[in-house]
Amino acid sequence: MRHPELKERLPTLGEQPGSLLSVGEAKHAGTSLAMFDFGPEDMAEVEDFPIADLAAYRRRGDVLWLNVYGLSDAAAIQAIGERFGLHPLVQEDILNARQRPKLEDYDDYLFLACRVFDYHQGGRLQSDQMYLVLGDGFVLTFQEKPTGVFEPVRERLRKGRGALRRRGADYLAYSLLDAIIDDYFGVLGQFNDRVERADGQLLAGRDTGVLRQIQRLKRDCLKLRRALLPLREALLSLNRGDDERFGDDTRVYLRDAYDHVVHVLESLEMNREMVGDMMDLYLSTQSHRLNLQMRVLTVITMIFMPLTLIAGIYGMNFENMPELKWHYGYYIVLLAMGGISAGMGWWFWRRRWI
Repeated sequence: MRHPELKERLPTLGEQPGSLLSVGEAKHAGTSLAMFDFGPEDMAEVEDFPIADLAAYRRRGDVLWLNVYGLSDAAAIQAIGERFGLHPLVQEDILNARQRPKLEDYDDYLFLACRVFDYHQGGRLQSDQMYLVLGDGFVLTFQEKPTGVFEPVRERLRKGRGALRRRGADYLAYSLLDAIIDDYFGVLGQFNDRVERADGQLLAGRDTGVLRQIQRLKRDCLKLRRALLPLREALLSLNRGDDERFGDDTRVYLRDAYDHVVHVLESLEMNREMVGDMMDLYLSTQSHRLNLQMRVLTVITMIFMPLTLIAGIYGMNFENMPELKWHYGYYIVLLAMGGISAGMGWWFWRRRWI
């Protein structure tokens, strides 16, 4: 049986082998481009840059940043790839909305695949694919849909704050990576709130739906770890100086980004342990509650056992049972049964069984 993702990659009728195919759900209609062309003194911004004009466009400033929304239009991705000399395998990866996070070093550029997350309505953790290409004087970013992750970087470029306009493409790439990592802090804060809320409900004894929440938190934690661990390795590789596209002055900032990723992972690991402890606590609570119920049933059974014995004895049809003909026998037996029940109940109460 073929994997669904592999099935989507197979060429259909009329398509040539090796042609680019989009994999995954289309979250943005078509493909739109946003361009920043800037240098130390001036900057040009085009919110909806025509793809047809891309081939003839020549960079005016020192750095060109092209942000692409929509990963489902194979023709548009191919046109962008040909304009910037991207390898066909890179173009194929960009069209794949289910790509695992990774860092690949090509001769003329760096290619980074990562994911961003957000909690949507209903409390479900949704992820979006994101790609970053760092080349000679240009940075390309590809997103499935507008997420607002890069909006702080755009504002810094528009207002000319900081050193972003005065530095090269490597510093812009670092700034975009830092924005992605900062977004993880926001998602982690929402994840922490859900963990604390579920823990509070569990400790309060309101276990309705808590098990489902714990299972969802475990899946969310697994999704975040799968995205963060490769991102940490990618930043570690960049900090080692394996690629010369990041200068020494920018690599200092990359170390800070690496520390932030490690911090997010450590916080995530703490929450992961807390979720595991919540599962153990839930099972222990259920076991304790079952034990209490069994204790109550045991007490009731033990109280009624002597009463059942007495009723069984006097329910036998023997003729030689003198007390059966005694005028006060019925009342004495009822009194004895009530006294036995009260005495056993008092004894269980003293032992705190009830």
